[in-house]
Amino acid sequence: MALQAGIVGLPNVGKSTLFNALTAAGAEAANYPFCTIEPNVGVVAVPDDRMEILHKLIATQKIIPAAVELLDIAGLVRGASKGEGLGNQFLGHIRSVDAILQVVRCFEDSEVTHVDGTVDPIRDIDTIETELILADMDAAERRLSKNEKLAKGGDKEAALHRDTSKRLIAEMNQGVAARAIAWTPEEWESVKSAQLMSAKPILYVCNVDEHSVLSENAHVRKVREHAAKVGAGVVVISAKVESEIAELDAADKAMFLEELGLKEAGLASLARETYRLLGLQTYFTAGEKEIRAWTIRKGAKAPEAAGVIHSDFEKGFIRAEVYTIADIVECKTEAAMKAAGKLRVEGKEYVVQDGDVMHFRFNV
Repeated sequence: MALQAGIVGLPNVGKSTLFNALTAAGAEAANYPFCTIEPNVGVVAVPDDRMEILHKLIATQKIIPAAVELLDIAGLVRGASKGEGLGNQFLGHIRSVDAILQVVRCFEDSEVTHVDGTVDPIRDIDTIETELILADMDAAERRLSKNEKLAKGGDKEAALHRDTSKRLIAEMNQGVAARAIAWTPEEWESVKSAQLMSAKPILYVCNVDEHSVLSENAHVRKVREHAAKVGAGVVVISAKVESEIAELDAADKAMFLEELGLKEAGLASLARETYRLLGLQTYFTAGEKEIRAWTIRKGAKAPEAAGVIHSDFEKGFIRAEVYTIADIVECKTEAAMKAAGKLRVEGKEYVVQDGDVMHFRFNV
C-alpha cells in the first residue's frame, strides 16, 4: 500500500524546508512565492523502533521500513481556484494524494515574508480550505451535469453521483468541506471517486521556532482548537530543527535531540499521526533475508494483509503464523515461542493487530 501525502500551504511557511529535512532531496528553499512549481517528490522511511528490537533477536541481511511518498506542492494563494499564482496547476497535484499535510506558519520572523503581511494561522488555514472548496465546487458542478443526463436513462450509479453532487454543491456553498459532511457508506464511496480535495483527510503541521517545539505557543494552541472542531490532526514541528537533525549522524542526532529535550525527530510523530489519520497500521515479516514493515488498514484480516505482499498470497491464503514482538523478546527464538504456545496459527477471519509479526502459508 503506497501512502502518498501532499505538503501544502501558503508561500513561505516552511514547506520546502520541511520537505528537504524529511527527504534530504535538496528541494530549493527561498524566501519568495512560487519557488516550487513542479512538485518535488521524495520517499521517506517511517521510523519504527520495533524493527531494531526484532533485528537484535533475528539475524537478517537487511531491514526495510515502511515508506511514505511526500509531494512538496507549491505555495497556494488566495484565488488559486481561479488560477491565481499558477493555482490550477498546483491544485491538480493535490488530487492524487491520500492525505494533505498543511504546513501552517506558527512562528514570528520579521526576515521571512508572509504573503498577507502578518502571521495568523487560522486565516491561513481558511485561505487554503476555501480554495480547495471552490475548486471542488467546479468539479462537482461538472460531475452533476454529466450524471444528470445518464441518470435520466435509468443508470443507478449515475443517479447516486448526481445526488451526491447536488448535496456537495449546496454544502460547499456554505463553506463546508466534503470531509465534514455526514455521508452514508455508499454516498462516501461516490464522493471519494470524484477525487475531491476537500474530501481528503488533513493534518495541520505547525511549523514553529525551536523554542516552541516543547512549550507550544499561542499560534499552535489556536490551530489545535480549530483542528478539534473540524476533526483534523495536529503535529508540531520546527522545520529549522528538522533540517539540522537531517545533517547529523545517528550518535550526534541522539545527542542533539536530548539537548533539545525531544524523544524523537519530528518525522516519527508526523508519520505516526498520518497513519492514524488514514486508519493505517503496520505488521512485520521477519526472517534471514529481511525484516520488513508492511502498511495495512486497521481492521484488515489476514488474507488482505498477505495480499499487500503479493496478490497471489491473498488468493491462495491457507493460514498465518503470528506472534508479537513482546513474545519473541520474552522467548528469544521461534522454537522457544512454539514450545511456549506463543506462535499462533490464525485463519482467514483473523483481524491483524498493529505490530504483529506474520508468516503466511498459501497455495500457488
